This record gives sequence, structure tokens and C-alpha cells, in this order.
Amino acid sequence: MSSVLKAPPASPVSVSTPDPRRWWALVAVAIGQLMIAADATVMNIALPTVQRALYLTDTERQWVITSFALGYGGLLLLGGRLSDQIGRKRCLLIGLTGFAAASVLGGLALNPAMILTSRALQGVFGALFTPSVLALIATTFTTPEDRGKAFGIYGTVMGSSSGVGLILGGLLTDFVGWRWSLFVSVPIAAAAAFGIVTAVRTTPRRAGARVDVIGAVLATTGLMALVFGFSTAESGGWTARPTMMGLASGLVLLILFVWFEHRTEQPMLPLRVVLHRRRGGAYLAVLCMALGTFAGVFFLTFYLQNVLGYPPLKAGVAFVPYTVAIVLGVRLARRFLITTPVRLLLCPGLMTTAAGLVLLGLLRPDSDYVTHLLPVVMLLGLGNAWVLISANNTATLDAGPDTGVAGATVMTSMQIGSSLGIALLSGIAGTAAAGFLRDHAQTADLAARAAVHGYNTASLAAAGFLCLAAVAVFLIIGPKRSTS
Repeated sequence: MSSVLKAPPASPVSVSTPDPRRWWALVAVAIGQLMIAADATVMNIALPTVQRALYLTDTERQWVITSFALGYGGLLLLGGRLSDQIGRKRCLLIGLTGFAAASVLGGLALNPAMILTSRALQGVFGALFTPSVLALIATTFTTPEDRGKAFGIYGTVMGSSSGVGLILGGLLTDFVGWRWSLFVSVPIAAAAAFGIVTAVRTTPRRAGARVDVIGAVLATTGLMALVFGFSTAESGGWTARPTMMGLASGLVLLILFVWFEHRTEQPMLPLRVVLHRRRGGAYLAVLCMALGTFAGVFFLTFYLQNVLGYPPLKAGVAFVPYTVAIVLGVRLARRFLITTPVRLLLCPGLMTTAAGLVLLGLLRPDSDYVTHLLPVVMLLGLGNAWVLISANNTATLDAGPDTGVAGATVMTSMQIGSSLGIALLSGIAGTAAAGFLRDHAQTADLAARAAVHGYNTASLAAAGFLCLAAVAVFLIIGPKRSTS
């Protein structure tokens, strides 16, 4: 530990001494970030029980997951600007407090409206917290050695959060009830808030910072419309009017968002952030990785419980290797983070994720966990870690006044990718499953076979998409001399 806390040697350009409390501050915000990020999946395992308890329709069931992801991903950029306006430490504390309160509301839910409102509010307050975490890391850990270690810890937290959420959701649902999947956030938030109060320095507000409310509304409603269009395709078909209207509205709103951000004086997302080739490639890689990974985890969750008949806890434990793979992937990637061109980190991560999806595309109704499912979760975890730690480091490196929003865009890309991936690939899976049912005679296991066929089709489509994405990222980033 002493070697970690030791200040770097003095140099001619050194103008300040590293904060001696910086590692405790990192621990505090990492605890809070793990809680928020794990909440993206903690309800996945509990969802069948929640649906029965609150009489959710199938559409409402999906929105328990997507309302959180959209509130979180759609407002992360706004959270980055609020961090500048009201101060980083204050944003961290308000985000934790609001998240805990929203979790209590969800734990007390008596109807669909309460649980959906709770999940959306969790996403909103999470979006206030995360950008300040990234800005804190980027501005507090300034030496290459400290920066690599800090982002390694953050990458481990973010990458393992999905597995932690799935395991925790299964454990709590089996032993104390699904409501504790939400209540558990309260003591964790309290511990993180105590650490932030004692270890995080108060930073001055940025003079003249304004909040881009119109940009936030356009981005969030555009994404919601896209997700709605994809989600209705599963039941109504890709040419149905609600599907087409949702997709068309989403595209129009997002085009208006880009137009508005180009014209406004203080945009929520300055276009220079995403037009920087290295950062833009990193954002694309994260979006595509999340699209494949989170849809794959979603399919595996239902496969384990609905096809193989796993109880919630056993289904959650089945994802332990996913978390282990992320930890190993982060440790491996850290060795190359400073010296290796970023495109030679991001592209192998995308290809590793694609390999996991190819194996998922070969799934059968009676596939063995050790020989078939274990390699899938390991490859998804490794790909997740490799992309995420590289992208977080790249996004905030030398970002200057855009550090907060540049870092938040990584998580925005991740949440958008997960929302669109679950909606889009579920639509593909549902369409394929419906076709399978039409083309095959009725048998006792027909429903399971049809579901697995749908997962196969969607997973192989996602794998092909990620391979194309890897090529696109490689070309967008280009050689080192052309990254700006």
C-alpha cells in the first residue's frame, strides 16, 4: 500500500502535490459507482418475481430495465454539465441521496407506476453521480502510474458490476424477497456518502456554466422513441405502424439534437468531443460492445431460468465467471494501457465479445454449462473489460474543460448500447422464434426450442455487427498522428 500512496518524484513541470486522500476518495466513489452500475442488472434476475407480484404486462416488464438505462444514459451528459455548475462533491452527494430515495420508492412499490417511476429516478440520480466520478479520477490522478491504477480500479468496478448485480439479485430474491434488491442500495449509499464527505475535496464551480435542457430533452426522448420502436417490433412486426413511427421519431429527434448542439453556445455535448477521432472511436466501441454484451447477458438470464429451470440464485451464481473474467481482463489491459495504441486495445475487445456471441449463437436447449455456457460468459467478460478500461482512459485523456462530459459520454454510450441492444436484439429474437413456431410441428419442448432459436439468430447477428464495428473503430481512430 505504501508504494501506491507514495507521491511521484518531483519534476520541473510538477506544480502541486498529489492529494494524500485521493485513494480513499477513489474507494468512496467506487462503492457508490458499483451500487449504481450493478443496479442496471440487479433487477434482471428478480424480474419474473416482480412481474408476478405487481401484475406487470410483458411491455411493462421490459421497461423496468430500459427506464433505468434510458434515464441514466440519456442524462449522463447533462450530469457532466451540472457537475461544472454546482460542484463535483455536491453532485456526488445529491446523486447518492436521490438514488437511495428512489430505491426506497421501488422497494415499496404497489403497482407498475411506482416501480417504473422508481427505476427512472434511479437512472436520473445515477446520471448526476457518474460524471463527477470520472472527472474526479481524471483530475486527481495525474501521473501515468496513478492514472493507470485508478482507471484499472474503476474499470474493474464498472466491468464487474453486471455480474455483481445478477448475483446479488438472485441472492436477495431467493432469501429475503425481490424488494430487497432495491432496499440494499440504502446502506451502500450511506457508506459511500460518508467516504465522500471525509475524503473528497470541494472544487470550485465553473463560472458561467449553463445547463442545456433542450439538448437533454431531445437526446432522451429520441433514445426513448428508438427503444420503443425496437421493443414493439417483437410483438407487432418491423413494418407495423408503432414500430415505424417510433424509429422514425427517434431518428428525427436525434438529428435535431445534433443540429441544436452545433448551434447552441454551451451544448450538453460539444461536437468536438465526439469528432475527435480517438475519442469518437472509443465511444463507438463501447456502444457496440454494450449492445452485444448486455443483450447476451439478457438472453442467458432467461435461458438459464426459463429453459434450463435454474432458480434465481443459481442463475446469478452462473455469472460469477463473468465477473472473474472482467477482473482478469482489466489486470491484463492495464499493462498495455499507456504504451499501446488505443485501436489495438479496443478492436481485440470487440472481437472477443463477438466470439462469445458466436458461441451463444450455437446454444441448444440442453447445452451443458461447463462446456458451452462458461466459455460464453468468460469471453463476454474479457471483451467488456478490454474495451471499457481503454475507452475510459482515452476519453478523459487531455480533455481539458471537457473532461466531465468526455468521461460521461463513455457511460452514455454504454447505456445507450445496452438499451438499444436489448430492444433491437429481443425484437430479432422474437421474430425468429415466432417464425420457428410457425414452421415446426407442436411438441412438448417446442416453446423452449423456439426461444433458443431466437437467441441463436439474434446472437449471430450481433456477432457479425461487432466484427464490422471493430473494422470501423480501427479505421476511425487511424494512426496515432491522426487522432485529433
